[in-house]
Amino acid sequence: MRIAILEAGCPPGPLETCFGRYPAMFEHLLGKSGERSFKAYAVTEGDFPQAGEADALLVTGSPAGAYDPLPWIEPLKAFLRASRGLPQVGICFGHQIMAEAFGGRVEKFKGGWAVGLHRYHVVERQPWMDDAADFAIPASHQDQVVIQPPDSHVVARSDFTEFAALAYQGFPAISFQGHPEFEPSFAAALIEARRGVRFDEDFADAGVRSLGEPNDNGRVGQWIDRFLELNSN
Repeated sequence: MRIAILEAGCPPGPLETCFGRYPAMFEHLLGKSGERSFKAYAVTEGDFPQAGEADALLVTGSPAGAYDPLPWIEPLKAFLRASRGLPQVGICFGHQIMAEAFGGRVEKFKGGWAVGLHRYHVVERQPWMDDAADFAIPASHQDQVVIQPPDSHVVARSDFTEFAALAYQGFPAISFQGHPEFEPSFAAALIEARRGVRFDEDFADAGVRSLGEPNDNGRVGQWIDRFLELNSN
């Protein structure tokens, strides 16, 4: 399976040097099968897969908002709509841009930022999941899906994030607001890079502290892996 990673952003400044770019993080999470290949496309620069180049799509996180008037946002939404025949996976910004592309709405959440390890409750189990009742993965976002896309099911939610994971009907697509590709060390470094700028000391301390707890990154990675297997041609 050829997975096109639609790279919608990069880690800030020195974090990219220390931890690498988002496509490498996803390849580490999902690349255990020798039958998979990965290719990154810089969609922020207008680079999209051509017809026949990809068997599945994965949209990364981004510092941009799905509602921002940037020249690549609307083309990305249009590309996702035109690619309904391919399995699609969205993470954080990817989750949000898919929701916008397919009829939902994203806004800057009035409740503020989500950082650190967040726990989500499974509300509708999917065929690609195991029997876990909840899961915990790193989060880093202020934007949220506030109106659910009409052709979707809510898979998981939390008190903070109502639409934390979605599965679409009629075409193979899933998305998560959290970041299963973020190792705790990277998630902590991201908080430190924003300490005192986007949130205060106590909030940053709590976020970093939470990342020392056990996470379910591997489990969610297995879910995505299973989703791709079930929808491979």
